[in-house]
Amino acid sequence: IALRTRLKAVEGEPENVQIAELDRSASETVMDGAADDTLTLDETVPAGTVGSPEDAAALRQLIERAEALRGPKSDPKLATLAQEIRDLLADGFKPVVFCRYIATAHYVADHLRAHLPSDKAHVIAVTGELAPDQREERIEELGALENGVKPVLVATDCLSEGINLQSYFDAAVHYDLTWNPTRHEQREGRVDRFGQASKIVRTLMFYGENNPVDGAVLKVILRKAEKIRKELGVAVPLPADNTKVVDAIMRAVLLRSGRVAEAARQLALDFGETEAEVDRAWEIARDKMTRTVFAQRRLRPDEVLPEWRNAVAALGGEEDVARFVSHATVRLGASLEERRDHYRLPLAHLPKALQERLEAAGLKGTVKVAFTHPVPSGVLHIHRAHPLVANLADYIAESALDLGEPGLGARAAAMFTTGVDVRTTVYLLRLRHQITVERRDAHGRHIPAKSLLAEECLGVAVRGMAAPEVLDEADALSLLSLEPGRNMEDGQKTRLIAQALDAVPALEPRFDAIARARAEALLADHRRIRDASDARGVRYSVSPALPVDKIGVYVLMPMVKM
Repeated sequence: IALRTRLKAVEGEPENVQIAELDRSASETVMDGAADDTLTLDETVPAGTVGSPEDAAALRQLIERAEALRGPKSDPKLATLAQEIRDLLADGFKPVVFCRYIATAHYVADHLRAHLPSDKAHVIAVTGELAPDQREERIEELGALENGVKPVLVATDCLSEGINLQSYFDAAVHYDLTWNPTRHEQREGRVDRFGQASKIVRTLMFYGENNPVDGAVLKVILRKAEKIRKELGVAVPLPADNTKVVDAIMRAVLLRSGRVAEAARQLALDFGETEAEVDRAWEIARDKMTRTVFAQRRLRPDEVLPEWRNAVAALGGEEDVARFVSHATVRLGASLEERRDHYRLPLAHLPKALQERLEAAGLKGTVKVAFTHPVPSGVLHIHRAHPLVANLADYIAESALDLGEPGLGARAAAMFTTGVDVRTTVYLLRLRHQITVERRDAHGRHIPAKSLLAEECLGVAVRGMAAPEVLDEADALSLLSLEPGRNMEDGQKTRLIAQALDAVPALEPRFDAIARARAEALLADHRRIRDASDARGVRYSVSPALPVDKIGVYVLMPMVKM
């Protein structure tokens, strides 16, 4: 396909325009990345121009010779891949094969599909031809395979960024070498990352022993990158100004027109000088990274842990998510069916409106879910930001705001419970804080201030009526989880809720004081993170929006012996 593309000559283009276009496309192709980092466009075969009929005839001959090499009998690289994939599957691995071009991915997938037994492996290709949501759907279909069928994914670099494959795959195969070592890191990082259930993640890299281009890329770039990564613990990409590096490698590996035989003989002699040039350029980048990595500016765990705990307390952890989903689905007509290492959730039992929302998010039928990481293969990890949680929360919140029929959620309630010994009211507040960020540039000049809005919901429990006592936040959260002890008449509920609302003006100063205290705590968090990260020239201020919003009131009455 690449050769056919080059046959599409741009008729009438001046020679200097053709050369400039070739330089641009060659630079993007060699460095495995277009100027705008658009992966899907970069997966197509490189375009080219042909200036004479003789060149076109030569290309047609090359196309015929290339067509004759299709298939494992004439393509040793493809035959080796098929055997390696068979071995990986036999060892229990689930591989992803990364290819450079779309045409290569389809070529490889077609032959693997013919080579591997369908009852043992299912092979699909996912490339930049598909929209992002379609790619995710194809991958989820692979992850849902049953009856011992192993998934084999053949992909272009559209999957080397942004999509996590660790739930379904545990091996990465580099079928095509890239001239950008960062791309190799990105490929392997799709499977070798947090949440990978396998103890071992295997990677394979294909290269031709008698291919001078593969040999140069492997020795000059990839092995050099791996050596630096092992020394520093982090990857050091090619220097940002990589023209000199590319030119040096091109002199070593590309056979110049008119000097094919001589260039082949001189390749070994020129290679040492080329490698030295690459080493010098990369050592500069390595030294800069060394100073950054080993400088005493890293965040310490004791500085980060408080912020992490605050985030978990505000957003909820695994237990909170599991409890919410379990209670919400039961109230909505479905229930989690417990299995050995996961749950099954029949979404068809949920209200129709909620089903439609979940289907739009790619959830339908009966899904396998788990709330702790890592999850088994084919099981969805349900976390705080998962579409299942978000849609359940939205549906319940909307039902609470609906003035029609009573919903699952309520903004006002009253009940008898054994969890209190005196009348206690929990007010659900929405706090809003305006964060102002002031900065200075490197020359000390002021940068226009930026304003941000932070919101949080907070439960405030007030114990008693005559001399109300405001309880700690943790006590308020525990009170909201209490169960009713017995029924309460509607008239009594209405009276208790009205009394709680009448008490709000007297409690307003306390609510305002809580909002100011939360604003000060938020400011302290920002300052602590700024100091820990050694950020300079940044100044924060936080002011609460008063009066605070009251979005819920819940009255808890002690049980009285009848």
